[in-house]
Amino acid sequence: MKLCTLGVNHETAPVDIRETVSFSNDAAIQAIQELKSQDLVSECIILSTCNRTELYCILKESRLEDAVHSWLHDFFQLENQSLTPYLYVHHDLEAVKHIMRVASGLNSLVLGEPQIFGQIKDAYNYAHKANSIHQVLENLFQHIFKTVKQVRTDTAIGNSPISVAFSAVSLSKQFFGDLSEQTALLLGAGETIELVARHLKESNIGNLIIANRTFDRAHKLATSVDGYAIRLEEIDAHLHEADIVIGSTGSPDSILKHESVKTALKKRKNRPMFMVDIAVPRDIEASIGDLNNVYLYTVDDLQEIIESSKQSRQSAALEAEEIIELQAQNFVTQLQASQQIKPVIQAYRQQSMHIKEASLDHALHQLEQGVAPEEIIKRLANQLTNRLIHTPTKQLNQAGMQGNKDLIQAAETLLICEEDSKALNK
Repeated sequence: MKLCTLGVNHETAPVDIRETVSFSNDAAIQAIQELKSQDLVSECIILSTCNRTELYCILKESRLEDAVHSWLHDFFQLENQSLTPYLYVHHDLEAVKHIMRVASGLNSLVLGEPQIFGQIKDAYNYAHKANSIHQVLENLFQHIFKTVKQVRTDTAIGNSPISVAFSAVSLSKQFFGDLSEQTALLLGAGETIELVARHLKESNIGNLIIANRTFDRAHKLATSVDGYAIRLEEIDAHLHEADIVIGSTGSPDSILKHESVKTALKKRKNRPMFMVDIAVPRDIEASIGDLNNVYLYTVDDLQEIIESSKQSRQSAALEAEEIIELQAQNFVTQLQASQQIKPVIQAYRQQSMHIKEASLDHALHQLEQGVAPEEIIKRLANQLTNRLIHTPTKQLNQAGMQGNKDLIQAAETLLICEEDSKALNK
């Protein structure tokens, strides 16, 4: 099959490594086009989130795996082999199982979290824009979507999931206790920040400020949670108001700078600021964590809170793993059967075309000799029919002599239309 999954995630690489290989949507499309133009892959999807970057590829040839590895370093201008200690690679069946586990939330920082499924669908859609999804990945991802639906329906893996957003708010509450007197500044207005905002509102946050590059989106979110919106370039004017800062913009560069926070702390007379950066690449400069009265946490620091939620969902996860094991094997079996039958279909078509061409040449020759057209048509029809059914009839007779019931039953399925088959079995 030549399916290869290559990537890094929160289990294999710290945030500073993950952010070096983080793709924006536009960069993902560009990367896919490069991989195809260099004849490394025939199909490809790139998934890039705060917790992982993964490439799902159908390699042109199995030996090109190392070339894709090297290409990843070159694309991000990294030193050769610098990512090797953090990379994992899966092939064929194991790759299918891995993608299914990721899509179902079983390989997430938060066990069972549902956001990853939407992110995978987004990656799938962007790959379509890059024209890098064809028969194999299309069939695979349709199968994955059905499997995730089954996992969500048949298990309790998604019941009350504790998301990264919820964990960030929980940590804020541990730090301040009652949040009713606190002001929170949220960087971004995407799905994760929307969850953060709603959790903060439910926790009776005193004030909410939403800062986003697109003001209308920030305003829409702020209105829904009784907050107010500002543009990213207005952050410095409001930063001193913030007791809590939580960032998740998806920006390629840091949004909150060291000097800006230093200035804000002076205005706050050194009242503490609690910050959680759940963006990859990071929204908040790492050096800000060195400032006095700043308590900065990254997405990796949320692990302890998240771990406590895992125990209640471990049994559901085991059920989900069983579904994935079965569905992954089903897909690979179907794909292998499909690939095995292709040359048979091609040979059968080619054989039929040869019979048609030979019969047609004979008919045209008779027409040139003056044989009546009606007679030629009758002979052509008889000749085509006899030649096309000759081999199947011969093999079926032999199957009957040998008592090969399986072949006879398969032949009935293949050769006899449904209505005639019903009449045959009355």
